[in-house]
Amino acid sequence: MNNLVFYIGLGLGLALAAGLRPFFPALLAGALASKKLLGLGFTHGHYRFLQSGWWLVVLAVVLVLAYLIQLRLGSERFASGPLSAAFAGIGIGIGALLFAGTLAAHGDASWPGLIGGAACAALSQLAVRPLLSGARTRLPDRAAREALTLYVDGAALLFAALVALLHPLGYLLLALLVWLTMRARQRARKKYAGLRILGR
Repeated sequence: MNNLVFYIGLGLGLALAAGLRPFFPALLAGALASKKLLGLGFTHGHYRFLQSGWWLVVLAVVLVLAYLIQLRLGSERFASGPLSAAFAGIGIGIGALLFAGTLAAHGDASWPGLIGGAACAALSQLAVRPLLSGARTRLPDRAAREALTLYVDGAALLFAALVALLHPLGYLLLALLVWLTMRARQRARKKYAGLRILGR
C-alpha cells in the first residue's frame, strides 16, 4: 500500500506537470524510464512506447514545431486560437498516459490513471491559464510575452524532476493547483460582482 501511495504521487505529479506543458515532462519521464531510474519504467502493459526512442523523437519534433508556430503567430494569437486548444488536448492526453503508464508499470490497473491523469492535466491548465493571460496583458513587449512559454516549460520540467526525485511531492503540487484554481474563481466572482454593481 505504501508503494502504491508513492506511485500515485508520481503519476499525479507527472500528469500535473504535463498539463502545464506536456513535452519536457514526457521527455524526462521517458528518458528516466528507459534507464530505469528513480522508480520510473514503462516496460509493463501497453505503455512501453512511453520510453521508446521513436516516441521521444516525436515529442522533441513536436516541441520544436510548437515553438516555431508560436514565434510565427505570436503568443497572443497562439493562446487564443485553435492550435492552443490542440496543444491543450495533447497535454491532457500525455498526462493521462503518464499516470496510467506509471500505475501499469507497478502492476496496478491503468484505467484509473487515464481518468485521473486527464483530470490532473486539465486542472493544471485551468489553474495556470488566468495567470498567463494576466501576465501577457501586463508585459510591455513581444519578446517578454514570448518568453513566458519558456518559463512555463521550465516550470513543467522542474515539477516533473522534483516529483521523480520525491514522489509524494505530486500531492503537494495537486494541492497548490487546486488552491490556485479556487483563488482564480474567487477573483472572477468578485470582479463580476463589481461589474454588476457598476452597471446598476
